[in-house]
Amino acid sequence: MDGKVIANRRLLKGYFLMSLKMPESFKKPIPGQFLMVRIKGRNEPFLGRPFSIYSFVQDGRGVFVEILYRIVGKGTMCLSGQKKGALLEIHGPYGTPFDMDKYPRNVILISGGIGVAPVTYLASQYRNYLPAALHLEMVCYHGVTGSRKLLGLERLKEFCSDVFISSDDGTVGYRGSVVEMFEKDVLSYTPEDTMIYACGPRPMLKKLAGLRAVPRFRCQALLEEHMACGLGACLGCAIRVREGGGRGAYKRVCTDGPVFNIQDIEWDY
Repeated sequence: MDGKVIANRRLLKGYFLMSLKMPESFKKPIPGQFLMVRIKGRNEPFLGRPFSIYSFVQDGRGVFVEILYRIVGKGTMCLSGQKKGALLEIHGPYGTPFDMDKYPRNVILISGGIGVAPVTYLASQYRNYLPAALHLEMVCYHGVTGSRKLLGLERLKEFCSDVFISSDDGTVGYRGSVVEMFEKDVLSYTPEDTMIYACGPRPMLKKLAGLRAVPRFRCQALLEEHMACGLGACLGCAIRVREGGGRGAYKRVCTDGPVFNIQDIEWDY
């Protein structure tokens, strides 16, 4: 279906926030799902690009989706040049979403870089749709390379009681990785009452999976992988996971994921 660009605003160098008006038939995305986006009428780049959903709104004005993205190549560079009124081809929402536990006491979000987008949408759905009678403590640990890459905090703070920031260079928040920062607090949470959701660069997720305490928790990771079709046909996004009995198998991030239990992924393969 076609999505109409309402705004495509530069937030930081290399980072943009795009708002799209969608047809009324567009299905509400579940947190963790993604869209395949392609510039309508262009043969180059030919393939679509996968994007997590940053926000979804359906009201009297229509149906709207926001995408928070970073320029990483030709496709996203072309996308950054799209003006108000431009039409994009939108496919989806696709993928296996996060499991949203109905009765957690604690929800922990761990994000790195542009991974702030899907965890923000997840936080909004937890906060807006969980019954008010159920007390939910939701915190986010977010890591960036430096203060010049920090974005999205205002919206996260609307949903989370605390947002803890780390930076590799120490220019903002804790000096070091977001996983190192979280490790200092992990023992203050009780595994049976806590759900952990993570999205960010693969090294960050691998390090999180390697923490001694993490296997005691329910922890899901959203993987950022290159995709060509988004439908599972090309097998370009296959990863190796552990199945029952510890056997290795291949799964497609686009259809079997992009959300996986973090302990099921074979990070060193």
